[in-house]
Amino acid sequence: MRKAVTLAAIALTSTLALGAAAPAFATDASPSPSAGQGASSSDSSASLQLSVASGKPGTEVKVTVKAPKGSTALSVSSKALEDVRLSPAGDGTWTGTAKIAKVADGNYGVSLTGTAPDGGRLQATAQLTVKAETPPPAPVSSLKLSADHGRPGDKIGVTVRTAADVKNAYVASDAFGGRVDLKSDGHGTWTGTAVVAKDVKTGYYGVHAFAGGKEFDTVRFSTEAGGGGKPDVKPVTPLKPGEHKTPKGSVNTGQAPADTVAPAVAAEATTHA
Repeated sequence: MRKAVTLAAIALTSTLALGAAAPAFATDASPSPSAGQGASSSDSSASLQLSVASGKPGTEVKVTVKAPKGSTALSVSSKALEDVRLSPAGDGTWTGTAKIAKVADGNYGVSLTGTAPDGGRLQATAQLTVKAETPPPAPVSSLKLSADHGRPGDKIGVTVRTAADVKNAYVASDAFGGRVDLKSDGHGTWTGTAVVAKDVKTGYYGVHAFAGGKEFDTVRFSTEAGGGGKPDVKPVTPLKPGEHKTPKGSVNTGQAPADTVAPAVAAEATTHA
């Protein structure tokens, strides 16, 4: 009787042992995660490179993508780039070109997305700085004349100031008979002397200033015909030496003879009387 119990106990113990082993065996045999499931962490298998780190709108940028062979749906996008199109270049490489878009200055992200051969996601990023090149301010040119009026033969000093890289400067005016070339000091200052034309007429004339072949300013210049500092009237014919007579108690003033003046004075006195 005791022996039978012993056999039964052995049988029960073996059954329990087998039952305990079965679940452990089932866990070890469960299928491992597929390659596709694990591909969500495969972002690092792709890379994105730009030929420049910064540029102004309109600059061409070369894009290079590295990804596993057989990758599909590769796309590069950014607000800073216009129409990026990739083409296979062999050995898991794709290339393309794009131009920097007309966007505000700043830093922009560039993103790569795609699908790996095993169906997983591909992703990579890069940075692009956009900085428009602000054109230098236009040189402030100036024109200065030593006088704003003159008579025939008068010399007028001319000074023009421009940017240092300007190649030529001159002024032109009918008051000066045409063009007056100026000489540079090599630092943007041009000087010269204009002469008022001999045949100039009384009036106002424009003096046009040019720098680098382009007119940048006009000033008004007035003239009075008749040079030599004399008034623009017909000169009086001087008396001959024999026509001069010196009244008593006075000096010779160069006036008409006294005997020609006396009748007029006497007539005036009679009138007033």
